[in-house]
Amino acid sequence: MKQAEFKTIDEYIKTFPQNVQEILKRIRQIVHELAPEAIEAISYQMPTFKLGGKNLVHFAAFQHHIGFYPAPSGTKAFEKEIESYKHAKGSIQFQLDEPIPYDLIKKIVQFRVKEQNTKSGK
Repeated sequence: MKQAEFKTIDEYIKTFPQNVQEILKRIRQIVHELAPEAIEAISYQMPTFKLGGKNLVHFAAFQHHIGFYPAPSGTKAFEKEIESYKHAKGSIQFQLDEPIPYDLIKKIVQFRVKEQNTKSGK
């Protein structure tokens, strides 16, 4: 079976159960609040925010977790804060049966915005 090809973040979010939709909408809202100039996209079939033409963060829902992808720099800068979560270079998994750490997500997004703006000379 061919996987759905999403064109918008709304299309993507609508495919999940209500509880997961709420989490995805909250993450989306956080990114909009902290990076109002970021542009929504779908990249790698995941909700993506681009800033200055470059990927800022991606996020995605899976059966048991939310994947959050703030680039390798975004995970490295928060090694201590993410050590209790399953993570790899550039990715963090937040389990759906545990509270989603929205404050941590905010900190990581703020870091990535600052990093992107510094690289682009803003």
